[in-house]
Amino acid sequence: MSDTTADPTSQRVFIDKQSPKAYHALVETAEAARSVATEAGLNRTLVELINLRVSQINGCAYCLSLHTRAALRAGETALRLGVLAAWRDTELFTARERAALALAEATTEPANTVAQEDAYAAAREVLTDDEISAVIWVAITINAFNRVSILSKHPVRAIPQQ
Repeated sequence: MSDTTADPTSQRVFIDKQSPKAYHALVETAEAARSVATEAGLNRTLVELINLRVSQINGCAYCLSLHTRAALRAGETALRLGVLAAWRDTELFTARERAALALAEATTEPANTVAQEDAYAAAREVLTDDEISAVIWVAITINAFNRVSILSKHPVRAIPQQ
């Protein structure tokens, strides 16, 4: 019997490394989702907002770290990132972004059918069918990556200042 009190992650399997074939299939799915998003006209900042909001809901520190940096590189502001968890309570997001965020949340918590129907109805008012599909695919793929990272306990380390 090993003592895991000092480092509870020592017993975790990095499933992306343990089963690379499955992980690479997930990466390919995410690449296809990003391509669909681009073709539908979703800009990179909106895709990253979706990735971040879903990762907030799921509590995935690794994906939050990764996608915060990606959002900043894409031109997102620190203010909007800072209030993303409370996006409904601000005037900082457009109707299109609000619809996409609500739909991403509904995709993340599909058992909440009332929220799902409300989100879908709101999305129908401002998003095209292609955009709705792209938002859902982006949310599905980040949900999957969240689970990979959470269950593997991927570490979040400080990044040296450059």
